[in-house]
Amino acid sequence: MPEPKRVELITTGEELLLGLTTNSHLSFIGQQLARRGIMLGRNTVVSDDATAIGEQFRESWSRADLLITTGGLGPTCDDRTREVLADILGQRLIFDGAIEAAIRQRFASFGRKMTANNLKQAYRPEDSEVLPNPNGTAPGIWVEQGGKIVVMLPGPPNELMPMFEEQVVPRLIARGFFPHDEVYIQLRTAGVGESALETLLQPIFAETPGLGVAFCAHHGTVDVRLSSPDGRYLRSRMQIIANRCRERLGYDFVCFGDDSLAKVVSDLLRNNNQDIAIAEACTGGLLSNAFADLSGASKFFCGGIICYSNDCKVQLLHVPECLLKQHGAVSAETAAAMASGVAEILEADFGLALTGFSGPCGGTKENPVGTIFMGLHTPGGVWSRRVSYLGSRPTVKQRAVNAALDWLRRELIRSHINHANVQIEPVEDPARAEARRLMRFRSG
Repeated sequence: MPEPKRVELITTGEELLLGLTTNSHLSFIGQQLARRGIMLGRNTVVSDDATAIGEQFRESWSRADLLITTGGLGPTCDDRTREVLADILGQRLIFDGAIEAAIRQRFASFGRKMTANNLKQAYRPEDSEVLPNPNGTAPGIWVEQGGKIVVMLPGPPNELMPMFEEQVVPRLIARGFFPHDEVYIQLRTAGVGESALETLLQPIFAETPGLGVAFCAHHGTVDVRLSSPDGRYLRSRMQIIANRCRERLGYDFVCFGDDSLAKVVSDLLRNNNQDIAIAEACTGGLLSNAFADLSGASKFFCGGIICYSNDCKVQLLHVPECLLKQHGAVSAETAAAMASGVAEILEADFGLALTGFSGPCGGTKENPVGTIFMGLHTPGGVWSRRVSYLGSRPTVKQRAVNAALDWLRRELIRSHINHANVQIEPVEDPARAEARRLMRFRSG
């Protein structure tokens, strides 16, 4: 087998070191590389200081086959990556008129006047290629020298991510650095914990020695990645194995790949020509935003109503005041009334509601902090569920959103199966029964 390529990442920016900005560059680029069978060798975060950038570049450049830098390509005085790297590589900076034209065009499209310091971004190392930036003013830079590659990317994620996927990856594939296909198959699951999931799928894995298996748990979902580290299994064979896992998982299987629960739900709604409305209290719009983040959301998402106070629930959702007095705002009855109210008001096929105590204060003896009630209005009836989660306020809110989306997903699948008059039930065996028992214990 050929010697594996070494890839290193240098992320620049004092805002990263101060903790003001999350290093999303590492998670994104690391994932992109892993999908193609390459492990990121190292990520180093350095300040905007020219000396610090230079020292780290020399160190990483001495051992890496591919070196990626992020940040420091903009127009201000603290953007120094381009100048420092060009100097170390022994290349002079040249002014590129095509870059200038692109920058001026971008400012013109917004009806804004371009300041002179923006022309700093029109310089590039003389033996480099430009990676156009349709989402910003700072282009990326590609340099090949001494059998190695350095890729300089702008810092804003909305500029970096599409540039990497649409320009960097194809170039690396063309140079044989990346394979054309992803090297692993990922199954996304929901409703089953990481340890229970492994127990459930272990009989399949035991029949396939040498299969690479990795798990990654999120808030209410778990991903399973199948690969062939030694190359003994072709992708077609891994897909057969993945399909067997899907059959065993039943309704706990969400999708192949990394689509969000909201995306999977939206596809089901569109396929059935149905729509949904959201009512939220404790999650404060997080569930609605999961749908609003999707392109074309207006085709299935009627809207959302955030009803934090009891008065708001009464006035906007028509929740009976007597119901709130009798059962409280955090109750199964209120969740169901919220779901029906929003579905009727916005004339949606489905209504999904969340109310609860996300913490750290609040809660009662019967419903402590972390208790969430979900309401679901469907064409066939109205239901409510109670779940309970431990963790910080953001954690409880995100887990509640994912639990609601997963509940809706399962209902949409069941209703479609019933409508088609097809009887498809998940396989239930001792391992699965144990997985269910563990999940009931975990959720309290």
